[in-house]
Amino acid sequence: TGTVEVKNARMAGGRFDFDVTVISKSGHKLPTAYPARRVWLHVTVRDSRGTVLFESGASRPDGSIVGNNADADATKFEPHYTRITNPDQVQIYESVMGDYANRPTTGLLFGTHYLKDNRILPRGFDKRTADKQVAVVGEALADPDFVSGSDTVAYSVAAPNAAGPLSVTAELDYQAISFRWAQNLRNYDAPEPKRFVGYFEQHANQSTKLVARASLTAN
Repeated sequence: TGTVEVKNARMAGGRFDFDVTVISKSGHKLPTAYPARRVWLHVTVRDSRGTVLFESGASRPDGSIVGNNADADATKFEPHYTRITNPDQVQIYESVMGDYANRPTTGLLFGTHYLKDNRILPRGFDKRTADKQVAVVGEALADPDFVSGSDTVAYSVAAPNAAGPLSVTAELDYQAISFRWAQNLRNYDAPEPKRFVGYFEQHANQSTKLVARASLTAN
């Protein structure tokens, strides 16, 4: 369904800069259909000793993503990024519904519009002319690197005294049911949602699936 590339790695002014590009192989938005689904970039930078200098997008055993605003707080969601400089910034491709009061919601009956839709576009999709029913929503609309078939994110990592060469690993990860969608069901006192949350928790440590991986080493 997709591939990932790491390119343009360079060291300048005590920072290690590189680009990560996600390329869709699908004929529809990635991910598609039910809005509980999400794909995201898990990016790790290591020095020559294997020490982790930077990591964005790591998943926890409970199914949450480190640094993701939505997983930490049901009233928030992670924005779309053109440039990432901190570990708590994570590029997550997803659709986030809003309710009548413009609050994030995972309830299908409460969703009236999208607060964010930066799912990777299929080839041939023009975000400038797309119908509002399938439009790009949020910061991705103005992102010049978020285009038909792909998205490129610039990363800049502080590495003033790093022992080179430095290596980058970029993974495109996927979840069919994201952490917030499962956790919001805790509010319902009924057997069915309680059972569902129990199932999710039993298998949360297996919920993240690898779609694609790419690596690069640079002096």
